Amino acid sequence: MLQNRLNKARSHAEKHDVDAIVFFNMSNVRYLSGFTGSDGAVVLGREACWFLTDSRYTTQASRQVAGFPTVEYRIKLDGIAELAREQGFRRIGFESEHTTVAVYESLRQKLPETELMPIGDELAQLRLIKDPSECEILSRVARLASEALLSVLPLVKPGAVERELALELEFAMRRAGAENSSFDFIVASGERGALPHGRASDKALAAGELVTIDFGARYEGYCSDETVTVAVGAPDERQRQVYGIVKEAHDRAIAAVRPGTELREVDRIARGYIEEQGYGAFFGHGLGHGVGLDVHERPVVSPRSEGVAAAGMVFTIEPGIYIPGWGGVRIEDTVIVTEHGCRPITMVPKELMIL
Repeated sequence: MLQNRLNKARSHAEKHDVDAIVFFNMSNVRYLSGFTGSDGAVVLGREACWFLTDSRYTTQASRQVAGFPTVEYRIKLDGIAELAREQGFRRIGFESEHTTVAVYESLRQKLPETELMPIGDELAQLRLIKDPSECEILSRVARLASEALLSVLPLVKPGAVERELALELEFAMRRAGAENSSFDFIVASGERGALPHGRASDKALAAGELVTIDFGARYEGYCSDETVTVAVGAPDERQRQVYGIVKEAHDRAIAAVRPGTELREVDRIARGYIEEQGYGAFFGHGLGHGVGLDVHERPVVSPRSEGVAAAGMVFTIEPGIYIPGWGGVRIEDTVIVTEHGCRPITMVPKELMIL
């Protein structure tokens, strides 16, 4: 699998006519080398590849990075520059989305005879299509997180505190084998449900409220992302109505996902339905985003999306309605695009649960 990934990345070096590409982003470093530590770089040449790190990680790298040599440095940019001079690189590409101006300027000073070429969107899409091993891990972590949420739902009741619920959910995930959470959980009850990113607070839940829980785990480096909205006690008519609109938008979008479908069209289907029901002004974010080694990565599913769905893509479908002073509803599943449609890998039922 790693060789296929290296070949895919190497095609960009050939396309941009560079002697090598330097990868600083640690998700890309892990993707290309298998290294799970927190510091290092990959230099990918036309025919060879090198992993660079410092003395803290050389032993770890010797166990994890197979097929190409590990180069130890004391200072990262010095190590990269020395390797570039040794190999006679005249043109080096770099990830423009993950390289700071300071790093660029420092490399330019260390390699005055070398042309540095920014490579942007293409490298950002390197992990766009997941291979079978990635899909298996993503399915596993999604299942782990879903089961953890189901195990703590009995705690969602009047008087429960948002922050304590988030903590119990993280404990449940870790007990099930998660490395950690993939982001700070959102637990937003009552009027706080109108905050799309309302992180868990000290607010206590009350009867008659809706509660939105956005959560995810990390396992073997890969992330999950799922959102449920539940009712604490019997919901009123408007709560049922808004939930039903979001659920229908969610279902219509998932039904539309198949290879060849424009991602902006998937967004339009969900957004258009919410607009038809009179709530378009209360759905402001994109419909979804890619999930993988990062919890937010390519592709983007929004009105501005330019791509099309392809088998192996993994992304969220998460329509929502957020009404200031009232509350909100978001329903989110993560799907894998298959040859003929898509398959949700998050597992919590999305019919309105009354707790």
